[in-house]
Amino acid sequence: MSTTHSGLQVHYFTFNPFQENTYVIWDETGECILVDPGCYDAEEKQELEHFITAKNLTPVKLINTHAHIDHVLGNSFVAAKWNLLPELHATDLALLKSAPVYGEMWGIRPEPSPDPEIFLNEGDQVKFGNTTLDVLFVPGHCPGHIALYSRKHKVIFSGDVLFQNSIGRTDLPGGDYDELIQSIVNKLMVLENDVVVYSGHGPSTTIGDERRNNPFLYGKL
Repeated sequence: MSTTHSGLQVHYFTFNPFQENTYVIWDETGECILVDPGCYDAEEKQELEHFITAKNLTPVKLINTHAHIDHVLGNSFVAAKWNLLPELHATDLALLKSAPVYGEMWGIRPEPSPDPEIFLNEGDQVKFGNTTLDVLFVPGHCPGHIALYSRKHKVIFSGDVLFQNSIGRTDLPGGDYDELIQSIVNKLMVLENDVVVYSGHGPSTTIGDERRNNPFLYGKL
């Protein structure tokens, strides 16, 4: 599915047994970034590659909002195909390295992700083409979770922090419910109502819709 936001193009695929959303984001220059590549099997990898080739895009960055296994399954493929190393928050490095162990628990065998050389922190910017995305630190679902926000285009890529009428789970190692709620309230709910939220699973939503309808935020705003 592809959507345009004042020149910013967003396309997402739903990949792997966890039904994770993998994002390709680009602008008029043809440069693109890949956010949370979850492509696992050969067919999914081919689908991602064919899309990028057909659109004549040039991948310049690989970003992980966090390092849970479903969001990094395609890291090794992307790294090998386009010579990109993942960029993520340093706190999630241990999660990234443990992905193969978690894979065995789910009956899947992911290729180990390459190590990052760049770590992203609150206040950093992800730049490609003519586009700049601000990095927000939003822990709670996991310790090193980040989101990518464009004030100009009114979009945010929230990973597994905020979903349509739901929030990220906090029962996995490193999860913290109170911290997650604070991240949502203090970093996301301060944005304008018409900001589109692209989540790590499920359909997109808006800040306004979640402010009005998300049951996990009742009494918190």
